[in-house]
Amino acid sequence: MRKLPAIIFAAMSAFALIALAATRSPKGEISRNLDIFTSIYKNLQTNYVDTIDAEKSMTTAINAMLNDIDPYTEYIPEKDQSDFMTISTGEYGGIGSYIGERDGKVYVTEPRKGSPAQKAGLRPGDVFYVIDGDTVTSLHSSDVSKRLKGQAGTKVNVTVKRPHVADSILSFELTREKIEIDPVPYYGVQRGDIGYIQITTFNEKTFEKTRDALLELKKNPAVKSIVLDLRGNGGGLLESAVQVVGLFVPKGTEVVRYRGRDILNEKIFKTTHKPVDPDIPLAVLVNGNSASAAEIVTGALQDLDRAVIVGERSFGKGLVQSTRQLPYNGLLKLTIAKYYIPSGRLIQAIDYSHRNPDGSVARIPDSLTTVWHTRAGREVRDGGGITPDIKVEYPEGNRLVYNIVRDNWSFDFANRYAASHDSIPSPEEFEITDTIFNEFKAFIDPARFNYDRTCELILEQLEKATKTEGYLNDQVQAQLDSLKVTLKHDLNHDLDLNRKTISEYLASEILQRYYFDRGAIIEALKHDAELDSAAAVLDSPDRYKTILTGKN
Repeated sequence: MRKLPAIIFAAMSAFALIALAATRSPKGEISRNLDIFTSIYKNLQTNYVDTIDAEKSMTTAINAMLNDIDPYTEYIPEKDQSDFMTISTGEYGGIGSYIGERDGKVYVTEPRKGSPAQKAGLRPGDVFYVIDGDTVTSLHSSDVSKRLKGQAGTKVNVTVKRPHVADSILSFELTREKIEIDPVPYYGVQRGDIGYIQITTFNEKTFEKTRDALLELKKNPAVKSIVLDLRGNGGGLLESAVQVVGLFVPKGTEVVRYRGRDILNEKIFKTTHKPVDPDIPLAVLVNGNSASAAEIVTGALQDLDRAVIVGERSFGKGLVQSTRQLPYNGLLKLTIAKYYIPSGRLIQAIDYSHRNPDGSVARIPDSLTTVWHTRAGREVRDGGGITPDIKVEYPEGNRLVYNIVRDNWSFDFANRYAASHDSIPSPEEFEITDTIFNEFKAFIDPARFNYDRTCELILEQLEKATKTEGYLNDQVQAQLDSLKVTLKHDLNHDLDLNRKTISEYLASEILQRYYFDRGAIIEALKHDAELDSAAAVLDSPDRYKTILTGKN
């Protein structure tokens, strides 16, 4: 470019400016609409019959405008920026506890290991009553969270009500600390020879934590392959994703490029560090909640034929956001570009610029996607997330188990269990015994336990249909009554029938009380079908090679 004749460079610059101008609304149109909006706003504030909250009405108008663009472009006023900064930096000042809300009460769901909350003695299930002298029983979880957060080194006094103990009203003085969100909550050896690394987000610490985990695993002579678990990883910083890919591919490899609204706004991201291991067999686990930066890592490793992808199709977010400073310390997070992974494909699943007449949007159908090719020539498609090389199908969900988890029966039982047991075996050895399972069954109150009894519902519908269509006579009614007796649900029977799945949830909840995230993750991996599928292909060099080359 430095020796390009001046006249050619000038022509290119002029073309770029013309293209840029063509993408923007005419200045006159922008000015006219701003005048209309300002006039409406002034008239509302001056003449409307009731008082209008100026900040609230303006925020509503801004959000309505942004929501019509895409769900990722948003206005963040100064008072709401702490959560946004936490996602980016991976740290905040507070007590280090997840909280939840149910039945109008805010309670501790999980104190993080080593946090002020855990060191002070807060436990899952503790209900917040007073914070710094103020009663908080009428506040929502977002308001309680704001009161718990604060500058590191400052103190906060909390009073809670603890379930399943005699002296249930307890008070604590906690000193807030800088809480770091660990993007790699667990790594270890799984299935005998797999180095497993779970990555939950891509923040400023993800590369360092992942690199350290990888180096530690490689010290173990038993480790023959690596699995990156990106399931449920909603993304984060693009640069962090590029760095993680760089652990496994040669320095200088293009990972992603993004393009904005004009032809000059393109940026290419390449790896900048020497890889830790560019050859070790590698698999990546994904699901429908793997998005954005997680999809950059997954898609790049697939396009470069560097890893086998296992699981479910990913979310499909191929848009890049950046922030712009606004007056009065506000922030505008807006979509500035689309990103393209090494094959050249865009994995964005929804085109927000083309909406249905009712304003709704839909995923791009597979029939309208385009075929691209990996470095080795394998076919991959754009427009709908990352399709795994090995798909893992899960059985249909069970309503009984769903209600046990949704209605917090397993959560509450784990709290009661932990209140009466000082210790339990290690996560690797712990299991739900007959005694524990029978205690759980007795813990459930049939009068308060509601779940869909499918057979009974179908029989009710069948009885209504036979009556409506004129087939309900004495003989049919007798047969229906007989079926009702035969197929009547028995909660005790249903719990026993689903013991295996229920026990997995119970074990995870109980282990969380003693071993925190590590315990729950180790328990979940014992029964992990996707990890089993990854292990099967990693333990078969020929199959692994066949998948990545597309050749038998």
